[in-house]
Amino acid sequence: MAMNLRLTEQQDEALTALAEAEGVSKNEAVVRAILDRSARLVRSDEIRSLARETIAEYDDLLRRLGE
Repeated sequence: MAMNLRLTEQQDEALTALAEAEGVSKNEAVVRAILDRSARLVRSDEIRSLARETIAEYDDLLRRLGE
């Protein structure tokens, strides 16, 4: 799927630097950035979910330790 990406001059400079640092095209740098951010968000959600489960499981113990 094709799409246009509108960037400010500063954003384009940052994208150019990123692409050059990774030795890839600007398009590939954008794709990698999207996939990386997506993976981080999914991972963050998984960590939050595990933390909630753990807190619920050890709620009584955590309360006693806090006393």
